[in-house]
Amino acid sequence: MTTSISSVGSLSSAGLGSGLDVSAIISSLMAIESRPLDLLKQQATSLNTQISTYGKLQNYFSTMRDKANALTSSTLWDGTTASVSDTSAVKVTTSTGSTAGSYSVNVQSLAAAQTVVSNTFADSGTALGAGSLVIELGTWTGDPGDPFTPKSGAAAVTVDIVDGQSSLAEVRDAINAADAGVVASIVNDVNGARLSIRSKETGAENAFRITATETVDDGDPATGLSALSFDLGGGPSELTRKQTAANSLVQINGIDVESATNTLDNVVDGLSMTLLKPTATAVDVTVAADTETIKTKLNEFVTAYNELNNYLRTQTAYNASTKTGGALQGDQSAVSLQNQLRLVLNQASTASASWSQLSQVGITMAKDGTLSVNSTQLDAALVNLPELEKLFAGDGADTGSSGFIRRYKEMADAALSIDGTFTMRKDGLQSKLDRNGKSQDALEVRLAQVEARLRRQYTALDQSMASLNGLSNYVSQQMAMLAKTSSSDS
Repeated sequence: MTTSISSVGSLSSAGLGSGLDVSAIISSLMAIESRPLDLLKQQATSLNTQISTYGKLQNYFSTMRDKANALTSSTLWDGTTASVSDTSAVKVTTSTGSTAGSYSVNVQSLAAAQTVVSNTFADSGTALGAGSLVIELGTWTGDPGDPFTPKSGAAAVTVDIVDGQSSLAEVRDAINAADAGVVASIVNDVNGARLSIRSKETGAENAFRITATETVDDGDPATGLSALSFDLGGGPSELTRKQTAANSLVQINGIDVESATNTLDNVVDGLSMTLLKPTATAVDVTVAADTETIKTKLNEFVTAYNELNNYLRTQTAYNASTKTGGALQGDQSAVSLQNQLRLVLNQASTASASWSQLSQVGITMAKDGTLSVNSTQLDAALVNLPELEKLFAGDGADTGSSGFIRRYKEMADAALSIDGTFTMRKDGLQSKLDRNGKSQDALEVRLAQVEARLRRQYTALDQSMASLNGLSNYVSQQMAMLAKTSSSDS
């Protein structure tokens, strides 16, 4: 009888003879064990996306709130603007306190600064010699007995000139450094250099006189520092007056107004007029409510609202065609914010006696929540600014008596507050993310232990199978030899 034993099939394994692919087996088992970790990572990604989305949504709300705040400001509704019939002659700006009205402005003369000029010197390096210049601010009255009246509160300034530093240029620099209320400069032409001295400020009381004293008097008033004297009252005077210090003279609605400058601030409450040139005929100035800025601010609010609404709608929606939802789909806090935005317009307001709905002044909401503005209706409503302000910005005792834009502002204030929707929701999501991270850390530790255990077990199995393979081969060889011996004996 012939006896045969089948040999054990051979499997491959790195470095061992069992043929068992330990790495592949462990990888497959760990893939199964790691499924909870994969789910945690997916949840973490989703949580991070939600936190980021809430951050962007918060920015949209903040922008909308800022635009609403601007639209409810009393400064906006009290604002005025001025139109001028001749802007080359008069410039007008308005500020708080100005009221609508019209004004007739007739500029008779402009304010001017006194200017005097010296005779011609060879060049700016010409030495004038040592001495002093006394500069006094004041008014030339034209009175022969006392033509100069010093300016109240302005002390005379003495400018000392020393030998070696008395060139025309150095005298100029010394005058400017003295802060005497005048500015000196040198004018050069083909004939030589001349010193020009001008009052820093316009106005009749900012005229000046200069008394020159030479350390060594050469007896010639046209040379040395004496050449820089100026006195219309009979004293030494070598400088030539090119411009008389003068106040501006203007008539506003027939009333004579005199000013030391060409800018008239609050001569008319809330108006600043800059006089640019004398006028042959009266300039018409019309001050009216600044409705253009109101329209601009309203359109900025509508744009901010629509950007917010579009983002919120996208993030909470489900796309049936792609079968995907926004980051905040099903998020009750986000849905609540969306509902609050729409509910603001659903409740009529009693703030205004003229209108109770925004649609009555041209602001309507589409089915998707988008706001739009009808310019024609809005322009008609802007004729009644006091009531329109109430409809937008009225601060009532309750929601029903508050203006619509104020409602949006207050709703955003609440959502953005330290204990509002955004803080609470983001904190809640962050807590979940923190717990998720801890769960991942713990699971990774456990998975490392599981992998180490599996590797020990399968390595031992691999070694055992390698030993069994060796024993199987030995037995097979012995049986083969036994069979061969039995066959030969037969």
